[in-house]
Formats: sequence, C-alpha cells, structure tokens
Amino acid sequence: MTDDRVPFDRLVDVVDAAVGAGVDVVQLRAKSISARELLRQAVAMSDVIDRRCLLLLNDRVDVAVAAREAGALVDGVHLGQADVPPETARRLLGAHAVIGWTANSPEHRVAASALRSGTVDYLGVGVIRPTSTKPDHPPALGIDGFAAFATSTTVPCVAIGGVRLSDVAPLREAGAAGIAVISAICGADDPAAASRAFRSAADVLALEAEGVAR
Repeated sequence: MTDDRVPFDRLVDVVDAAVGAGVDVVQLRAKSISARELLRQAVAMSDVIDRRCLLLLNDRVDVAVAAREAGALVDGVHLGQADVPPETARRLLGAHAVIGWTANSPEHRVAASALRSGTVDYLGVGVIRPTSTKPDHPPALGIDGFAAFATSTTVPCVAIGGVRLSDVAPLREAGAAGIAVISAICGADDPAAASRAFRSAADVLALEAEGVAR
C-alpha cells in the first residue's frame, strides 16, 4: 500500500523498486487528494507498474472506472466499511475485478459472510499492531486475534496494519493469504531490499511445503 505522506515522485520510484523486487499487488492509497488528482496518479502508477503486478485503488470505485476509461490497467479496489457497498463495486467493475473489503470486528465478519459468493475476493484484517499510517485504527488484533478472525471465515484474509518483518511467518501460519505493508516499504531507505525481505518471508511456508530447505 502506498503512503500518501511520501511525495508522489518519490512514491513512483518506490513502487517501481518494490514491484521489481517481487511485490505482487500495489494498492494506491491517497486519502487527502481530489478525485482528479487520484485519477492522474492512478494512470501514472499503471504506466510504472506496466502489468508486472496488480494495481488496486483504495476507496474510490468512481476513480477506478475513470482510470480504466483513461486507459489505465486498474485491477480493482479495496473498500472500507464506509465506502460504496462491495456489491456495487462488483457490478461496476465486473466479474474479473479484484475487490477487497476492510474487516476488523465480528460484525464485519458476519456482513462479509452474508455477501453473495464472489462479491469480495479478500478481507483486509487488522490492524495487527498499532500504526501511525492509520491514526484512527481499531484496537490491534495481534497475531492471535488475526488467527481467530481468519479461521472463522471462508474469505481469504490479508493481514494489515503495523506488520513487521518478524510477523510475516507467524501470520502466514495463522492463515494469512497475504501481507499488506505501508511504512515498512514506503519508508525504507532501500525499498527493493525491504520488498525482497517481505517476499522471502511470505514465501517460506510455501517453499517448505514443496520440500525446499530454508
């Protein structure tokens, strides 16, 4: 996930390095800019990513539609609980779009379970630890809280919020389908090295399952 505290020109370089180092989804997150500026950024990010990974927009289905019309390859959106309903996003973006939904409470889990199958592709579950990139975040779940959430739903869960490199393997063991980070990559002196480290940590369980030694 991108950090809107980072100047956009720098952010483009960070995303380019992160994607080259193995990040497989970029979520463009910019809470405080206009729809027109977000559209410009989405088109620019699409050009930089150049189909090397998925590009999702945070919150704004309308901008995702506009960016597609402008020629950008926007694969989907990540929605918060206060955004347009996931059913609406699915209808507007199509069957092949990737749609994520924030969930961090039993009520959110129940709401997700009530959705028609295929409406959302994953739940963004967190925060795992307190984080400065989301000052209004709910109480931190920790590894155990995430595990309890992930095992009680059939929708894949992505761990988000304050995730440290040392958390990645325990979160994967707890059932995390993916790991989302902001500061750990966007704030790193070497975003490519940070991305490779997270990629390697996330892949350890899969490699072990295939019989490959650490």
